[in-house]
Amino acid sequence: MNIACLGWGSLIWKPEALPLAGEWYQDGPELPVEFCRVGDKGELATALCCNAPSSQVLWALLAVDSVEQACASLREREQIAADRQDGIGVFIPDKTEVGPLAEWAAVRKVDAIIWTALPPRLDAIEGRLPSLKDALGYLDGLSGEPLEHARHYIEQVPRQIDTPYRRAICKRFGWGQGQ
Repeated sequence: MNIACLGWGSLIWKPEALPLAGEWYQDGPELPVEFCRVGDKGELATALCCNAPSSQVLWALLAVDSVEQACASLREREQIAADRQDGIGVFIPDKTEVGPLAEWAAVRKVDAIIWTALPPRLDAIEGRLPSLKDALGYLDGLSGEPLEHARHYIEQVPRQIDTPYRRAICKRFGWGQGQ
């Protein structure tokens, strides 16, 4: 079974125990991704965001035998509690030929697609979508190691995840200038 994992953030450079079957490819589907989730370590992380323009995400095949095993591996890597229902997204194309994920999967002969499905988060409120002003204000409030961690995160995200918030953050803080 060919199971693809989609990625747009730290999963790319820090897959840890996620059982990748090979490299990350840059020709994933177009999805609305933005720097809109305050992460557990304080970074302004990427997440799917209904208010964002689409970016072409990355993808990798997983060395697993089932969708359940793939989801469990991603859940473990992302440290998503087992009782949390919304942390992992799954799409199984079956015989569906409708929609961009189905079309993308058919071309690549992918039997299932999984991804991290954690919502935006601000002020510890799950689902709260930060405005650009909120995002910049959040980063303005950081200093020392938390600010350095946030900078490192944004600079590590693949350049193809070129979002309005990223451009504004890089301009405001001068991050990513050497890349």
